[in-house]
Amino acid sequence: MTRRDEGGTYGAASARRSLRLLVGLRSRLVVAFVVVALISAVTATALAYREARTAVLQRAQNATVNDFRERVGTVAADFDVPPDQRSLSRFTAQVSEGIGGKIVVAHYQDLVAVSDSLADTEGRITTELRTAVMTGDDAEFQRVVWRGEPYLVVGTPVTFADGDRSASGLEVFAIADLRAERDDTAALLDSVRDGIAPVVLLAAVLALLAARTVLRPVRKLGRATRELASGDLGSRVAVSGHDELAELARTFNETADALQHSDAELREQEAKARRFVADVSHELRTPLAAMTMVATVLDEDADQLPPDAARAARTVGAETARLSRLVEDLMEISRFDAKAVRLNAAGTDLADTVRASLALRGWTDRVRTHLPEGVRAVVDRRRIDVIVANLVGNALRHGAPPVTVTLGTALSADGEWVTLEVADHGPGLPPEARERVFDRFYKADAARTRGAADDSGQGSGLGTAIALENARLHGGTIDVTAGPEGGAVFTLRLPLRRTEGSPECPE
Repeated sequence: MTRRDEGGTYGAASARRSLRLLVGLRSRLVVAFVVVALISAVTATALAYREARTAVLQRAQNATVNDFRERVGTVAADFDVPPDQRSLSRFTAQVSEGIGGKIVVAHYQDLVAVSDSLADTEGRITTELRTAVMTGDDAEFQRVVWRGEPYLVVGTPVTFADGDRSASGLEVFAIADLRAERDDTAALLDSVRDGIAPVVLLAAVLALLAARTVLRPVRKLGRATRELASGDLGSRVAVSGHDELAELARTFNETADALQHSDAELREQEAKARRFVADVSHELRTPLAAMTMVATVLDEDADQLPPDAARAARTVGAETARLSRLVEDLMEISRFDAKAVRLNAAGTDLADTVRASLALRGWTDRVRTHLPEGVRAVVDRRRIDVIVANLVGNALRHGAPPVTVTLGTALSADGEWVTLEVADHGPGLPPEARERVFDRFYKADAARTRGAADDSGQGSGLGTAIALENARLHGGTIDVTAGPEGGAVFTLRLPLRRTEGSPECPE
C-alpha cells in the first residue's frame, strides 16, 4: 500500500512538473511567435495601406489637377473678359464637360457660376483654398471631408498669355469626388487584414513545431535530472547535434560522471571509516575487559593503599569505565551508520519502563516524575531505556535540581504521539548550542560542562546523538528548548502505536 501511494505521489508530481513545463515554456514560445507574427503582419498592413492610399490619392490628385489646368487653359483662350452671368455659366459648363462632369465653380468679382446649379459648393470650397488661389499664380488643391464623404477641390486663377493675371480676375474651382478611391483603399485594407489570420495561424503552427523541437531535449534533461536527484547516478542524456542544447546535455553528462565518481569515492571512504571504527572498537574490547578487572581489584583495595596510590587507582578505574562506555558508544554508532540496527518492538508500558530505567541507575530519589498509568505503545524497551538514561543523565550532570520527567500523549495533524519531557533548572543551553547538541562529539561551553553525554560518568559527546538515532529508529524525534523558568527541556516524541486491545491513553 505504501509503495503504491508513493508511486502515485511521484507520478502526480511528475505530471505536475510536465504540465508546468508544457504550459510554461511552450506557451511562452507560442505566444512569442504569435505576437511577433501579429506585430509584423499589422505593421506590414499599416505600411501597405498607407503607401497604397498615398499612391491612389496622389494619382487621382495629379490627374485631376493636370486635367483641370489644361481644360481651364483651353476654354479660357476663347473667353472674353469682363463676362456676364450667362457667359460665366457657359464657361463652367464647358470646363466641366472636359474633365468628366466634375462640379466647376467660377468667380469673377461679384459673379458666381456653378456647372451644377443644385450642388452645394460653399461647404466644400474653403476660405483657406480661396485665399490661396486669389494670392497665387498656379493651381492649388485641398482634400476636404464634407458630410462624411471625401472630396478633392482644385482651384486656379485664369491668366492671359502675357502672364498679366491682374487683368483677368477670374478664378475657377473644380470639385472631384474621392469616394471611389476611398473604397479602393478600403478594399485593399480589408484584403490585407483578412490575410493576418492565416499568418498568425501559420506562426502558431510553426511555434508549436519549434517548441516541440526545443522542449523534447529539455524534457529529457529534466527527467534525467530528477533521476539523478533521486539517487540514480547512472542517469545520462543522449547528445545529438552541436547546438546549445547539445552542449547543455554534454555538460550534464560530464557533471553526472564527476558526481558518480565522487560519490563512489566518498562511499568507499565512508565504508572504510565505518569499518575502521568498528574494528578498532572491537579490538579494544578485549584489553579493556582486562583493564576493567584490574581497575576493579585496585578500586576494592584502594582503602589499603597510600593516599596518592589510592587516588591513582580510583582515577584509573573511572577512566577505564569511561573508555569502556566510549567504545560501546562507538560500536553503537557504527551499527547505526551501517544500517545494521533492528527494533525488537513489543507492547510496552512506558511508565514502567521509565521507572525501571531510573531505578536501575539509582536516580529515583533525584528525579520528580509525572508518569500516568496506561500509556502503552509498541517500542523497543531496551532502546527507550537508553534514551531515558542519556536525557536524564544529562539533566542531572549538567543541569540543576529539580529534574522533572513527564510522560504524556499529544494529538497533532499528523497523528497521535507519545511525549516524554526531561526538564532541569540549570543554566540551560544557548541557541547556538541547542542547534548542535545532537551532533556527534559536540560539547557545549562551560555553562554546561558537556553538550552531550552517556548514561554515567563524564560525557563522550555521543549520548544525545545515540538517543536521537534510537528515537528516529522508532519514527520519532527529540528536540530541545529553553524552559520557562530556565534550564533545558528535552522532549522525546514517538508515534503512538497501540497494542491490540490496549486502553486509551490519558491526555
